[in-house]
Amino acid sequence: MRAGGRFVGGLAAAATAAAGMLVLGAPASAGADPSATTRAERSPLRVATYNVSLNRPAPGGLVADLAGGDDAQARAIAQVLQTTRPDVVLLNEFDFDAGSEAVDLFREQYLQVSQHGESPIRYPYAFVAPVNTGVGSGHDLNNDGEVGGPDDALGFGQFPGQYGMVVLSRHPIDTDNVRTFQNFRWQDMPGALLPDDPGTDEPADWYGPEELDDLPLSSKSHWDVPVETRRGTVHVLASHPTPPTFDGPEDRNGQRNHDEIRFWADYVGSRRDSAYIYDDAGDEGGLRPGSRFVILGDQNADPLDGDSVPGAIDQLVDHPRVRDPRPTSEGAVEAAAVQGGSNAHHEGDAALDTADFTDDAPGNLRVDYALPSKNLPVQGAGVFWPMADQAGSELTGVYPFPTSDHRLVWVDLRMPGGR
Repeated sequence: MRAGGRFVGGLAAAATAAAGMLVLGAPASAGADPSATTRAERSPLRVATYNVSLNRPAPGGLVADLAGGDDAQARAIAQVLQTTRPDVVLLNEFDFDAGSEAVDLFREQYLQVSQHGESPIRYPYAFVAPVNTGVGSGHDLNNDGEVGGPDDALGFGQFPGQYGMVVLSRHPIDTDNVRTFQNFRWQDMPGALLPDDPGTDEPADWYGPEELDDLPLSSKSHWDVPVETRRGTVHVLASHPTPPTFDGPEDRNGQRNHDEIRFWADYVGSRRDSAYIYDDAGDEGGLRPGSRFVILGDQNADPLDGDSVPGAIDQLVDHPRVRDPRPTSEGAVEAAAVQGGSNAHHEGDAALDTADFTDDAPGNLRVDYALPSKNLPVQGAGVFWPMADQAGSELTGVYPFPTSDHRLVWVDLRMPGGR
């Protein structure tokens, strides 16, 4: 194993294992959908990303809420997954716990149980790992004169693991070749957009040298999770960059968001582009040329609207090795028209929106992406956002949302065979 993560192979993870260790559970057949192999051979590979907002205000809160299988939000999220039935899905804002209890509870008591008549769905494989949110930095990162609190953590969070993420898969995960980049330092990216203190004449000096020595690029983490299908390996490139807001004129979160997105652009680029990259095991370089990949996650950046640094998400959607399937929904168009506010002045196509944010600002935006490599033909794509009079609209709804303020985004890929 080349990463500091945890692979959960079956539904009963070894809770006594230390965080960061490789954990192998039951073989695939023990928890697998019996028809999955046959279906995979004749159907496209559906890959999805979904910010599920399964974050809680205190450690252990998510485990406590999921226990018993009766959490209304988790049941609704499970129903969305049972309805859309992705083969591989990244869940953002799913609190991390060292024993992987929350992941097991969600699979066993929600996904594998029919929700309102939908067929259960089984994910025998999962990858979870620690994230930077809530991990104390020991520095005054927001320059308010005090050290401590969520804004001075390595990534904004009330406790370590809040706003974590998990990859669920119906196909095996190549655990020996998983790579994580939780500890890659922001200052080690050539040309990094390090924020500037507007109160001084020095450039890029919001953070001091000691702070930069400790500050990672990733506000959560970046993962390369290879998924093994019968038609070859697909690298799931998972992340959740910081929102480009909640800062000041130095735009420290906006700059970090830009560079967190840039990381994947360099990682899948040329050997020269990715030469500076190192993972948590010390291995250097980016993704092997010719590899198949899908970049997944809530990138917190819209191509035309919102507060991200101009061009931030263009680094991916316009990348020469990346395909943008531009998934749409009718529900997003309806929501923008009904809600008005900032939506009426947006430059982007409302059909592409994936998140239902505050109407006055920033309005609804496209921030969640499933972007495959150009060597993976796309057979379909969409956003789960039904119109108000369509089935499933009760799962999206309006604030307070029954699931999340984000919508599941999926892409169907044809696996032509090969590596």
